[in-house]
Amino acid sequence: MIQYKRCSEVEIDLVYEAFQVGYADYMIKFDISKGDFIKRFFGLEGNSLEHSFIAMSNHEPFGIILGGAKNYEGIQTMRCGTLAIHPEFRGMGISHKLFELHKEEAILNGCQQLFLEVIVGNDRAIQFYKKLGYEKVYDLSYYKLKDVSQLKINSDEDIEIRQIQFNEFRQETNKWLYFHMNWQNGIDYMEKIVSNTYYSAYFNTELVGCLCIDASGEISFLFVDKEFRGKGIASLLIQTAVKKLQLLDLSIGFPNNSLLEGFLKKLHFEKDLLTQYEMYLVL
Repeated sequence: MIQYKRCSEVEIDLVYEAFQVGYADYMIKFDISKGDFIKRFFGLEGNSLEHSFIAMSNHEPFGIILGGAKNYEGIQTMRCGTLAIHPEFRGMGISHKLFELHKEEAILNGCQQLFLEVIVGNDRAIQFYKKLGYEKVYDLSYYKLKDVSQLKINSDEDIEIRQIQFNEFRQETNKWLYFHMNWQNGIDYMEKIVSNTYYSAYFNTELVGCLCIDASGEISFLFVDKEFRGKGIASLLIQTAVKKLQLLDLSIGFPNNSLLEGFLKKLHFEKDLLTQYEMYLVL
């Protein structure tokens, strides 16, 4: 007999086990400890045990859907943080049941849309989500720079770079947050990452650019005011962070931004083979 419960109703060990068995044959290997799983999926990722559901049989977990709700770009949104089923239990309608619980939970919490990311090439999952009503809206790309010595500064303006605190960063970048940012690059997500460092660029005391980057070289936010682009300011921000943080490599992920892609290619960033779709279902 199959039982469906909220993850808040069971031990966290069962939630972790359901995640492990569900991703046992996944195209990307998840080698993550229980502690890191909890920290990532119920911390940074913003999932909630109360909004997540587990499928069990004879007290053994074999399926899970994680959910996290927040105001995302002005719309109350429920994100599917993961949906995974043990290989031996697939094709039995369990994914549909977990999704229905996920959708009902979203409606109960006043959400106006469902959202998820899925790896391009995972055709089975993509077709499943399409049948549920999801539509692909954004492409999410990832770039890496493995050798930071390739960075060249060529700023033709008198620019001052300062390191700032998160609260100042949030206040100063607020005027620029009119474009789409992926879930993991949102301001609330950045705030949770204690290893993030924030830099701002000024021209004659006027704020013209900002950068958020963590201790591993992962860039969450990079923006230069339209009137000051093409002047080497973004490169200067990155180079300053590389020197100050003694970084060896850099990485960045973002949705649909041809200007940023062109800029990164000029800096010799290479596009990762991994890409994702951002898919939405309006409730």
